[in-house]
Amino acid sequence: MLKKICLRAAIVALCGHAALAQAGNDNAFNPAFSLILSGTYAGLQRDPAIPATGFAMNPNPGHEQGFNLGESEMGIASNIDPEFRGVATLALASAGGISVENAFVQTTALGDGLNLKFGRYFSGLGYLNEQHAHAWDFVDQPLVYAVLWDNQLGEDGVQLKWLAPTDLFVEVGGEMGKGRGFPGTDRAKNGNGAAVLFAHVGDDIGVEHSWRAGVSLHRTRAANRPSDNVPDLLNTAGGVSNSFSGDSQTGGLDFVWKYSPNGNFRERYLKVQSEYFRRKENGSLTYDTAGANTTDSYSVTQSGWYVQSVYQFMPTWRTGIRYDRLDPGVATVGALNAGNVIGNYAFNPSRVTWMADYSPSEFSRIRLQLAHDNSRQGLPDNQMFVQYIMSLGAHGAHQY
Repeated sequence: MLKKICLRAAIVALCGHAALAQAGNDNAFNPAFSLILSGTYAGLQRDPAIPATGFAMNPNPGHEQGFNLGESEMGIASNIDPEFRGVATLALASAGGISVENAFVQTTALGDGLNLKFGRYFSGLGYLNEQHAHAWDFVDQPLVYAVLWDNQLGEDGVQLKWLAPTDLFVEVGGEMGKGRGFPGTDRAKNGNGAAVLFAHVGDDIGVEHSWRAGVSLHRTRAANRPSDNVPDLLNTAGGVSNSFSGDSQTGGLDFVWKYSPNGNFRERYLKVQSEYFRRKENGSLTYDTAGANTTDSYSVTQSGWYVQSVYQFMPTWRTGIRYDRLDPGVATVGALNAGNVIGNYAFNPSRVTWMADYSPSEFSRIRLQLAHDNSRQGLPDNQMFVQYIMSLGAHGAHQY
């Protein structure tokens, strides 16, 4: 089952998430086109702008309260010629405006299990990172993805993958890019600003079980990476603005196991997955850039993980549960900022989430999600979400 799913996913990956399941039916003059419509109602007890404790200098892609249109996705994909295929995914923001989520070219005829991708793409690190938002099993990403990757690591660069010609699924890949996405910074310079290495192995166990495990490494450098409204020890009204310059290295592990009775994945299945990331940053921190503007050495190791399970108990109904946990680490702060920057928060953010969704067809999904968010010390948050995801037009299968 894994081999078949991964083979189909490899074909679809050439087309992008907006491609036709039958890739040969479209061509340069008749590209595959899709539009994903989504929206959410969120009931939150706390201000979603408050970051997870110990991660105020990281991104905070929080939710929006009440009714929210969400982000719509428009995808176009087509063969360019016998050698190349092109994919573009445009994100339509609810407040207006269009951003380029993906825009890349892939080779189609390198052979020997090799595939080259260049342009803008989601990095191949981890398990969830390459999945578009409409394919997530929950309304939001795990906490570790939110604070370490700003939900997803996007890159402008080049990616090379190799699929081994073995019965065991073995995939090895590497990337070089500009480093525009957090934790890097978009700098005007020659050469590459970030690099990624990843490897995945997997196999089937009979017709009912399949698994995949992976390891990844990401390296980049930040130059004056800003952080606003940071609640430091001196805690001016609204916090202060800091900036960090230095090296950032992240290692990750991921695992997914799937079970479906008699191998019939359409009827019932159980999926269990988990990921762990650990990041080491070392460099200099400038405290209160608008005021004190004090710069000294700074290093910290932060980590996080999640484990989740999703069970489809009927062809149109699923339910799932997820547990997240973060470790902000203990920072080593230079003497000039020892009295300004919190070194040890002595608190581990966590969250428990439950969801149930109904999909009358492969093109529509309605989801209810409840969460107890304890990611902010002293500010527990009981959250409720109702979400819809609707797919229009040609849309291929998702990755394993």
